[in-house]
Amino acid sequence: MRTEAGDKPVVHVVFFASLREVVGVEAMDIQACRLSDVEKALAEQLSPPALEAVSRDNVRIAVNQNLTEGDLCLRQGDEVAFLPPVTGG
Repeated sequence: MRTEAGDKPVVHVVFFASLREVVGVEAMDIQACRLSDVEKALAEQLSPPALEAVSRDNVRIAVNQNLTEGDLCLRQGDEVAFLPPVTGG
């Protein structure tokens, strides 16, 4: 996963549980400098229902297994995970 000088880093985007089912893939690699770049790339690559599912307010985002909010800077090889809401019983 190397990039040429000046290229955006490549990050590994992972979808868990019900999101994986709606998106249709477990993971994808995306060039992105910030979380907002990931969101823009997903808007271009996902179907409208899949994009709606990952964009819901109750979907959590983790970068390198740390839950986060806001627009973070990303580095080469970072993992960005989309986590669906968890229900309890």
